[in-house]
Amino acid sequence: MRSRPARFWAHLWNGGWQLRRAFPAAVLDAIEARITAGEQRHGAELRFVVEARLPARAIWSRLSPRERASAVFAELGVWDTAGNNGVLVHVLLADRAVEIVADRGARALVNPGVWDQACATMTQAFAAGAFEDGTLRAIEILNEALAAAFPPLPENPDELPNRPLVR
Repeated sequence: MRSRPARFWAHLWNGGWQLRRAFPAAVLDAIEARITAGEQRHGAELRFVVEARLPARAIWSRLSPRERASAVFAELGVWDTAGNNGVLVHVLLADRAVEIVADRGARALVNPGVWDQACATMTQAFAAGAFEDGTLRAIEILNEALAAAFPPLPENPDELPNRPLVR
């Protein structure tokens, strides 16, 4: 991770315009559609959150991208699904970080390499400026793994919003 001052400036410089450039409305629509389609193939719940930056106090306290993703996971109640199979994909643009936090049911039944593969897919695509392609490919990787671990039940409620949350 960068030094605290370098990280502070990266977060100060990153704002809504970078987020809107990387994830415009059409890309958010495509992500929502991919999540919705995937959740029809499995009984798990997938949530996507992208944040432009952290507040200064979080940077100075050395909050890591993983710690932030875990806090968002709890804040949004991704852990509160009937099957304990909620999965959060968290993007922190200022740190160029992608984190996946999975509830205990998903962690128990999905190979940990799947989370790493999805993160690497996004990180590599983002480095090339391919935010939509990288995100959609990663979501498909997750959907395939979740479909194998959690086949859909006859009644398959949608417990979490499918629309990406942008902050």
